[in-house]
Amino acid sequence: MSNNDNRQTHSRIEKQKLLLILLISGLIVACSSNPLLVELSPLEGESTSQRIDELLASANNSFGADAAVLRITAIELLLEQGLFDRAALESQARNLREALTPELRGRFAMAQARIANSQDDPESALQYLTETAAPSSGNMNTQLRRLLGDTYLLLDRPADAFRSYIANSEIGSSEINSTEIFASDESIQNFHDLAWKALTAIDYAELSSLASSASNYKSRGWIELAKAVAGQELSIKGQLDSIQQWRRVWLSHAAARILPRPLIQLQRNWEQRPRQVALLLPLQEQAGRAIQEGFLGAYYQSIEANHGAPIIKFYDSSGVTNIYPIYDEAVDDGADLVIGPLDKELVNQLHRLPNLAVPTLALNYTDDDSFSGSDNFFQFGLAPENEIEQAAQLATNSGFKNAAIITPSGSDYLRLNSLFENAWTAAGGNVVSRSTFDSESDYAEIIKKSMAIDASEARAEKIEALLPRDRIEFIPRRRQDIDFIYLIANPRQGRQIQPTLAFYFAESLPIIAYPSIYDGSNNTDINRDLNGIIFLDSPWLLQQSNPFKELVSSSFRKAAGPLERLRAMGIDSYRLHDRLTQFATFEIKTLGGTTGLLTMNSDQEIQRQLLAARFIDGAPQLLPPPTQLHR
Repeated sequence: MSNNDNRQTHSRIEKQKLLLILLISGLIVACSSNPLLVELSPLEGESTSQRIDELLASANNSFGADAAVLRITAIELLLEQGLFDRAALESQARNLREALTPELRGRFAMAQARIANSQDDPESALQYLTETAAPSSGNMNTQLRRLLGDTYLLLDRPADAFRSYIANSEIGSSEINSTEIFASDESIQNFHDLAWKALTAIDYAELSSLASSASNYKSRGWIELAKAVAGQELSIKGQLDSIQQWRRVWLSHAAARILPRPLIQLQRNWEQRPRQVALLLPLQEQAGRAIQEGFLGAYYQSIEANHGAPIIKFYDSSGVTNIYPIYDEAVDDGADLVIGPLDKELVNQLHRLPNLAVPTLALNYTDDDSFSGSDNFFQFGLAPENEIEQAAQLATNSGFKNAAIITPSGSDYLRLNSLFENAWTAAGGNVVSRSTFDSESDYAEIIKKSMAIDASEARAEKIEALLPRDRIEFIPRRRQDIDFIYLIANPRQGRQIQPTLAFYFAESLPIIAYPSIYDGSNNTDINRDLNGIIFLDSPWLLQQSNPFKELVSSSFRKAAGPLERLRAMGIDSYRLHDRLTQFATFEIKTLGGTTGLLTMNSDQEIQRQLLAARFIDGAPQLLPPPTQLHR
């Protein structure tokens, strides 16, 4: 292009800018009582950054409503570009608020709310949105309701978010074929997706409460859809069946015509589910057999409910030191999902492979950080680290600072001791007392040392040596700088330690125990000596009334606590077999499991949120969340 052509192009752009600014100013003057919502299209050869600079320059050279509409338009463009800090700065411009008309106040309130949300201040955002008069135009009201919904979600108020979103999704009724699942009208689809996002953040009990108070057909239909899907969360096939049943009942509902995208994707997930699953387990060991029993229990439950089930093949990894041959055998046999192995070193071997032929759910967690692992590599297990971190979090949430640790002296227990101490100090706590015991220990002496009773007795002896004995009345005192005790013990040990603590004046101290304190037995008479102890454990052990658990227990041999936990792990590994893709793509965030509430982190590790319980009258009783303990 010649220099003359460049000059002509530049002149043309400058003329376009001048005309646009004059046009905006003229419209503002003509409509000063109701300023225009300005939507700027890019000029030829002009970037968004240049448009923003032009608007702000014009605002600085204008006054009143003229300047306000130009600056607010620039702020909105800055927010669209993600330039929140600069938008916040421009929103503080001098005299801006004084020049705002009702329409501009609404636009400015929404801009301020978006800035506040970007600064993790949704409380201020909600104040901007609710204390400022809502804009009158339909498009502005749509934006306002969307922003209100987003803000309510940030405030953990999903029910309010849901109400805001569905206000934007009204469409006419239409007859549909109940077997079709399709999407149309992009704007309505987007708001249906948002409504569903809010609904899935509401727990099932609250959904039931909302359903009974729903005031109209639209709201009630949405809530019933969420209940139908949540009620079948353990089975994709069950969820699809419940959706089709819902659509037959709610034929005229907007969501029956335009399902949320996650529910459309659910059908694709079912079509792409694993058809053959290989389990690599040490079947000659109790742990491997317990996992197999749980897996088979869930498998037969799925078949009985007509929810479909894959072909299952077991491969014995007992004594295996090299996992690759058995893994390759499973893949060659047609497996499109492998579950296992259980041994940590075998898990490390799979983790070292840059590529895995099929998705693989290892039943332990790698401790080899020198390799990144394959995208097909997932991990799930009963990691003590996870259990101990949650115990430390419970103590932190209760406001505790100083811990005393009492634990057996074996190497495995000392490792658990170290894990808790690391988790507790990382959370800002202090360990002020450490005591260990073995099978031959005198628990009284251990507790006296832990509570510093022996030091109190030593001081009394010194005083007695100086004063006549008939003038001394001695009452031992324990140390007062302990907020709680972290106890690692089995039930037999715990039944001796807890009464001894009470005897030595520590009955008021909260005791948080490792899950090993409970063996799953219902013998309330002997467990009364555990009364008051708090621990975290899996729903499988803590939920006393569970028909499925009774069925599994009657189908297999009687198992103690540790094996019952592994059995629950087998159940959850089955229920995860067709959910891994959904977790990896963030289509679901949680799954209610028998080992806990299941989530997946960025390393594709399945983690468990345990339940808290306290021994009362010899039996563990669930503590309602959020659990906070008191001294």
